[in-house]
Amino acid sequence: MTFGTTLVALLAFLALAVFCGWRGGRNPDPKSGPRLIPWRLIMVLAAAAVFLLIVHLAGLAGVAPVQGPFR
Repeated sequence: MTFGTTLVALLAFLALAVFCGWRGGRNPDPKSGPRLIPWRLIMVLAAAAVFLLIVHLAGLAGVAPVQGPFR
């Protein structure tokens, strides 16, 4: 993916994570029934995608991966 595409995807997943965190943190409403969408799971998956896209952006920017002691 290009830099622009990665940045757009990063912002979209970040917005999704924030929205799902807000929806998952609301108090349950017993009158409307159970929640049918797992908001917290979607938030965690979107946050993981944000992390991977940040690593991808760092790679596109030229940051070399860290070499550990076991090569």
